[in-house]
Amino acid sequence: MVVDLARLFLFRAEESLAGADSEFESGRYNNCANRSYYACFQAAICALMQAGVGTSGRSGQWGHGYVQAQFVGQLVNRRKLYPASLREVLTRNLELRLVADYRRDEVTATQARRALRRAQGLVSAVQSTGW
Repeated sequence: MVVDLARLFLFRAEESLAGADSEFESGRYNNCANRSYYACFQAAICALMQAGVGTSGRSGQWGHGYVQAQFVGQLVNRRKLYPASLREVLTRNLELRLVADYRRDEVTATQARRALRRAQGLVSAVQSTGW
């Protein structure tokens, strides 16, 4: 069951990544930033599940801060399952998503392109583990 759920999160990450790419091509940079972040978040959950790291607390929910901390702390720094180049991806894409979703500033094409590339790198890294 855990494997099926992990695969579901990877599928969702791939879907979010495809959405981010489509939104970028359509010039919807705020939405591209949003979908790029969620592609990373969902892929990181898959990676954590694959590595045997569970949710925090009884709720069974994956909190954003928890996923970031565990992905970097456990999978990048401690176990070295993912490259150090992915260390800041979740944080950077979350910061841009917050701009896109809640601030007056608009996400630029350059910012969206960079977020999309970061998301592509993280999703690809998770996919390369054999999923």
